[in-house]
Amino acid sequence: MTKYEQDTLLIHNGFKYDAGTGAVSVPIYNSSTFHQVDVDSFGKYDYSRSGNPTREVLEETIALLEGGVRGFAFASGMAAISTAFLLLSQGDHVVITEDVYGGTFRVVTEVLTRYGISHTFVDMTDIAQVEAAIQPNTKVIYMETPSNPLLKITDIRAICELAKQAGALTFVDNTFLTPLSQKPLELGADIVLHSATKFLAGHSDVMAGLAVVKDEELAKRFYFLQNAFGAILSPHDSWLVLRGLKTLHVRLQHSVAAAEKIAEYLQTHPKVKRVYYPGLADHPGRDIQFAQATDGGAVLSFELENEEALRQFLAHVKLPVFAVSLGAVESILSYPAKMSHAAMGQEEREKRGISASLLRLSAGLENPNDLIRDIDQALAAVETSAVSL
Repeated sequence: MTKYEQDTLLIHNGFKYDAGTGAVSVPIYNSSTFHQVDVDSFGKYDYSRSGNPTREVLEETIALLEGGVRGFAFASGMAAISTAFLLLSQGDHVVITEDVYGGTFRVVTEVLTRYGISHTFVDMTDIAQVEAAIQPNTKVIYMETPSNPLLKITDIRAICELAKQAGALTFVDNTFLTPLSQKPLELGADIVLHSATKFLAGHSDVMAGLAVVKDEELAKRFYFLQNAFGAILSPHDSWLVLRGLKTLHVRLQHSVAAAEKIAEYLQTHPKVKRVYYPGLADHPGRDIQFAQATDGGAVLSFELENEEALRQFLAHVKLPVFAVSLGAVESILSYPAKMSHAAMGQEEREKRGISASLLRLSAGLENPNDLIRDIDQALAAVETSAVSL
């Protein structure tokens, strides 16, 4: 295939049209089983849990975009993450980003521990902490960068080097940036993971997870687990993600520019205590971010003075949807303490800096000036008494 840029590959990726019919949209093969010619030689597909033509197109497309040897599509981001963790065995140990997504936190602390798999949470912005956390039985180092919800930046190259020395695999959750902004496999990672529900699909109309692996041997092990546990993505949902991918570049371009503008505005507002966005000049991880990614992403978090100020702000903001999730055409405002990180106890959240006055904003496709005006009027409605409590 001719080497194209990423935005072109979203459209021209080997599946420009269906070879059999010329259809420019990938067919949805809603078939659970496939006819076999004889008892001795089965065809490429036999049962859709093991392989489906529509899902295969998505899996090959994400592998191409991430630069891996094989992709895997799952029923949710957590299904992809959980399947990756199934590469571990009893007695193994995981080193993991401390302010990781709440669903991942839940699997690591409440599921893997039941099977004798231990873990250590560390601040992965500190390489020395990561190195100190590695044990003889460490088999996986799990990164989320930018992290959720504090947008901390991990040096993927440096962590992958440590992992190689320790004989451990490296997993990177690339949901926030997508392969258009960051390609972890090229930085040394072994597995890249996505909640494709978010930016990749982009329209708040499908649940999906994706994984891409670096080498063939790992691909065989990963496929065995996907087929064995069966949390696969349906043909129709695979098609929805493929449709979303076609517009990913233009959606991200707009949303990243909007996030930058909103973050800069929030940073100057007297009622905003703190802004977390790696595209800001004073973000401690900015240099690493732009050494391994092309932009700061389309997600930011900001903290108000206290929970009362947050409640007053939410009562007046109009444009963003107040909801779980991110990465959609509409801007989504989330409350990590009771949404994405509700699985974390209050003590664990506070230890990580996830306060009761923290909000996460995923910039959508609205005009950023309209979003800023809306946020501004909502902040104006926050009473001075709430700020000074």
